[in-house]
Amino acid sequence: MFAELRKLTVGYRRPTILTMVFVTLEVIMDVIIPFLMAFLIDRGIDAGNFDEILKWGLLLLLCASVALLFGVLSGHYAAKASTGFAKNVRKKLYHHTQDFSFSNIDKFSTSSLVTRLTTDVTNVQRAYQMIIRIAVRSPGMLVFAFFMAVSINKTLSLVYLVALPLLAIGLFFLIKAAYPIFTRVFKTYDRLNTVVQENIRGIRVVKSFVREAYEVQKFGVVSTDIYNDFSKAEKIIAYSSPLMQGMMYLSLLSISYIAARLIVSSSMTAGELMSFITYTSQILMSLMMLSMVVVMITISRASAVRIEEVLTEQSDLAEQKDAITKVADGSVSFSHVYFSYTKTKEKCCLCDINLDIASGQTIGILGPTGSAKSSLVQLIPRLYDTFSGSVKVGGVDVRDYTLESLRKEVGMVLQKNLLFSGTIAENLRWGNEHASDEELRWACRIAQADGFIQQFPNGYETYIEQDGSNVSGGQKQRLCIARALLKYPKILIFDDSTSAVDTKTDAAIREGLLHELPETTKIIIAQRVTSVMDADKIIMLDDGRIHDVGTHQELMDHCSQYKEMYCSQMHKEERA
Repeated sequence: MFAELRKLTVGYRRPTILTMVFVTLEVIMDVIIPFLMAFLIDRGIDAGNFDEILKWGLLLLLCASVALLFGVLSGHYAAKASTGFAKNVRKKLYHHTQDFSFSNIDKFSTSSLVTRLTTDVTNVQRAYQMIIRIAVRSPGMLVFAFFMAVSINKTLSLVYLVALPLLAIGLFFLIKAAYPIFTRVFKTYDRLNTVVQENIRGIRVVKSFVREAYEVQKFGVVSTDIYNDFSKAEKIIAYSSPLMQGMMYLSLLSISYIAARLIVSSSMTAGELMSFITYTSQILMSLMMLSMVVVMITISRASAVRIEEVLTEQSDLAEQKDAITKVADGSVSFSHVYFSYTKTKEKCCLCDINLDIASGQTIGILGPTGSAKSSLVQLIPRLYDTFSGSVKVGGVDVRDYTLESLRKEVGMVLQKNLLFSGTIAENLRWGNEHASDEELRWACRIAQADGFIQQFPNGYETYIEQDGSNVSGGQKQRLCIARALLKYPKILIFDDSTSAVDTKTDAAIREGLLHELPETTKIIIAQRVTSVMDADKIIMLDDGRIHDVGTHQELMDHCSQYKEMYCSQMHKEERA
């Protein structure tokens, strides 16, 4: 278990080992000190010998100083090892999620992945630091102190045979009761992240519908659930402190009673008693520290399991060893394609799709909401895999390409247009990081974006806020179109990507694509018939099936659904 996490200690094993070495040396020094204290009391203080007091006192001071030095060094290396380990975990998690398919991300959810990358990693980091320090110190202290206590007086050591098992059993049941609650807490954290993300991303909708109070209430419910679960778990763990203290006081009381008889009978000295009591405190304190480690491990184990789940998750989109790296042309072919998000044929959202698109053709896709138009085009760059059937690009099954080579040749403008924080030029160069300024302007002229960009005081160096919040919806769409054009793809997919622009601008974009990219296959999903009526072929989708295929005129002649949609939209435009 946790094999993937163990691998991530690479690069920080030296500070980890040094931490354990220095902790062990610190424990040895701490255990020697009570032993020397017995000599100080018996040979120096009780005997009234100042030379002995000075000798043993200086030796005690030296041991304490060395123990302090080892403690500082162990703390330094523990911090270095744990932070380095956490860095490796975050880096591996982030890198691994970049290879996930959409279905992998759907499985975990975005909010859950965020929690695993932040809260869970922090918990594992703390646990790692405690393991290499306290988990080494506590057993070491327990063993060495117990050995020294037995060497001082075997009779008194019998107290441990009763105290230690009782304490261990009590701690075991406390931790067993707390673990399931901590596991539930982290799942609730996922819900909390979901609520926060939805609220922040949809803040305009929240405010426009005056739903602030509802959102606060929704957040409060989840927050209260976390509070209740965490409080319940902490209350259980809190019993460890009185359990520990009660056992310590009972042990000291028993030791004092037995030791008093031994001292009276001259079977034990005052110095030995002081040392034994100190060892008793060290033994019980080491158990207390060990219980803290177990509690932290209990908390972090739930986090470690969640992290391990991500690291062991394999992408649904596996590449073949001899995968093809070059796409011949922009032709696309669907052959008896079935697709389901749930991996079951009974719930397929695409059924028996058969379609051939020649390279360089312009294809329009129309259909009512929920007809799986977006699902269809997402199979082309292999964002998802088919349930059955095949999708071919350039005459080759998309599963036979490397993902990188396939997606380099497919430019896709999604329904949800996303811009990143940075300048307009930086955002555009996501399509081609080596694009020249002239290429940027070329793409923007086709996308009808150059005009409004030039109106900004800083032009292409204008800063775009997160998610493009300082540009309009239409401007955002045109920038995303320009970004896709800079890939110079063999296939260009518009997933309802001109819905926020007027019909004149939409027509200008289509005209630019036709003249500037004649060899590029263009697939346009639209709600407006006018956006696709000049296409070489128009596909009517309905309920995940191809209802009809043809040119605008052919569909007007024999497809009542298309004709009804066209007449309805034309009538609305005439009235407007």
